[in-house]
Amino acid sequence: IPPGVYQMSVSEAAVPGEEVGRVKAKDPDIGENGLVAYSIIDGDGMDMFEITTDYETQEGVVKLKKLLDFETKKSYSLKVEAANVHIDPKFISNGPFKDTVTVKISVEDADEPPVFLKPSYIFEVQENAASGTVVGKVHAKDPDAANSAIRYSIDRHSDLERYFTINAEDGNIKTMKALDREEIAWHNISVFAVEVHKQHQEAKVPVAIKVVDVNDNAPKFAAAYEAFVCENARSNQQFITISADDRDDSANGPRFIFSLPPEIIHNPNFTLRDNRDNTASVLVRREGFSRQKQDLYLLPIVISDGGLPPMSSTNTLTIRVCGCDSNGSMVSCNAEAYMLNAGLSTGALVAILACIVILLVIVVLFVTLKRQKKEPLIVFEEEDVRENIITYDDEGGGEEDTEAFDIATLQNPDGINGFIPRKDIKPEYQYMPRPGLRPAPNSVDVDDFINTRIQEADNDPTAPPYDSIQIYGYEGRGSVAGSLSSLESATTDSDLDYDYLQNWGPRFKKLADLYGSKDTFDDDS
Repeated sequence: IPPGVYQMSVSEAAVPGEEVGRVKAKDPDIGENGLVAYSIIDGDGMDMFEITTDYETQEGVVKLKKLLDFETKKSYSLKVEAANVHIDPKFISNGPFKDTVTVKISVEDADEPPVFLKPSYIFEVQENAASGTVVGKVHAKDPDAANSAIRYSIDRHSDLERYFTINAEDGNIKTMKALDREEIAWHNISVFAVEVHKQHQEAKVPVAIKVVDVNDNAPKFAAAYEAFVCENARSNQQFITISADDRDDSANGPRFIFSLPPEIIHNPNFTLRDNRDNTASVLVRREGFSRQKQDLYLLPIVISDGGLPPMSSTNTLTIRVCGCDSNGSMVSCNAEAYMLNAGLSTGALVAILACIVILLVIVVLFVTLKRQKKEPLIVFEEEDVRENIITYDDEGGGEEDTEAFDIATLQNPDGINGFIPRKDIKPEYQYMPRPGLRPAPNSVDVDDFINTRIQEADNDPTAPPYDSIQIYGYEGRGSVAGSLSSLESATTDSDLDYDYLQNWGPRFKKLADLYGSKDTFDDDS
């Protein structure tokens, strides 16, 4: 190795395994005789650094072994040895085949984030504590030589309900509202620490806050109890066992104490026995109950816990009186069992209901039939004649029906230019009926009334049907076949020869005269 001292430097922020520097020993041999191995044999940095051999370049690579801290130690010294891997025994007397060199490594200061004094914090606070109660304090410092001031804050993602706040300067954590252990027993939040002048340098620490239980919940029935007692129950007979539940911690819960309120402790019906195992038994104090007199009892029971101070509550136990057989097995707890005996039987009630239903059906049918009756079409009252017009569906309009289709489609379109065919037009003048033909107002002679109406209709020119003239002479135009009518056939100029009709006999003589040759026609004329 060339004489002298190797100087190297490394940042305190470097991670283990990172390369610090290289050293190289010169060996004029070649091949395996020139291979060199490096090792650290002394120095105060033997625990912090290590050296490996790069066989491609025959160099020794110094690497970081542990994390560094500039504020703790700023430099290290290593003694590195380089030795041949293979030594020929013939030349072993020429040794030694190794050399050493000193490597000095200086640690450079790096801008580090704040560091909390603890990796995590655990605090306790009593439930129902007033807002502003101090929970605990976290502390962080700047490891750099500058020792910058630190500011604290709570990660709001870890405290969405905002139960806590922190003093930004001293790190004191306080409550912002009362805490309930029965809702949340532990709160886990995160606290940030940042340097005042370097906001990008921050640290984060978890903080667990335990809510200490306070005896603020009274014990209650463990379930919604409903008891049943037989009418023929014996004295001191147990018929139900009850237990309690407390939302508070076990330190403020059991053991539970069961008792009756002082005002009913000597009630004649039931008594209570505390089993001293957080349960109690309810017993019958007297013999015999009657559902006819009372079928339901409400028994108040006081339950106290063992907390400091103790909490208690009054719970009501519902007790029903039931009918039982001789073995004590429950048969019925419904009140109708004795109500029916005192009144009507089930069959009688069913019969009464059936009769009521039948009467209702009869009334509904009567009302329906009455509504379906039709009123007379003509009502004859003394000295009162009314006209009643009944409309029936007819099967056709006859001559008066001019709305089924427009007859004008058969008329000559030439009339559009000047001649407009006549339509059914109601006369413009109004016919005044003759006053002498109207029957007397109080007349009851229907025959005279009808005859009078017929005469008025016959003499009224404004009443339908109206006179109209329709022309059906147009047969159409534009046909290549010509007219099919025999009228005016003799006067038309035609190239056809009808002389052969003369030879068809007397039956076709009339046609032969009509369609004979033109010359024959002219001669006859």
